[in-house]
Amino acid sequence: METNNLKWYAIQTRPRWEKKVVGRLDEKGIENYCPLVKTMRQWSDRKKVILEPVFKSYVFVKIADEKKWDIKKIDGILNYVYWLGKPALIREEEINIIRKFLNEFQDIQVEKNSLVVNSKVRIKQGVLMNYEGMILEVSGNRVIVKIESLDLQLSAHFDKKNLEPVQF
Repeated sequence: METNNLKWYAIQTRPRWEKKVVGRLDEKGIENYCPLVKTMRQWSDRKKVILEPVFKSYVFVKIADEKKWDIKKIDGILNYVYWLGKPALIREEEINIIRKFLNEFQDIQVEKNSLVVNSKVRIKQGVLMNYEGMILEVSGNRVIVKIESLDLQLSAHFDKKNLEPVQF
């Protein structure tokens, strides 16, 4: 197979099927990458270090355009991750960055960034507890929130954990 024609895609798997899907892709000779991180798990009778996927229910595959639809036949694969109506292409540099990051750091957690500009949030604790506002800016842990019910713009250092998204 010609390597210039191969592209990285993200695929969604059944929940907790990442390692099984990797095994099936390996059997078919399809290059794949499932980033794993060591974590300590506690059972009632013991502790054990296990490898868990960094991205739950996702695996990266490198496959040629003309063969990309064949992998949907593999048990455990639900679909491609889509962007703008097409299977999302992942750049080789992004895969390399993930690999390098996992080699250099431990105790890694993936958090979905739900605090984005123009999203509505509720303050979970403090003087302004339960007030809702609109995010105007996010920079590190500093979030500028406009609280409309008070008709003022509040600029304060909020710990992101102290804000929660509000469903409309």
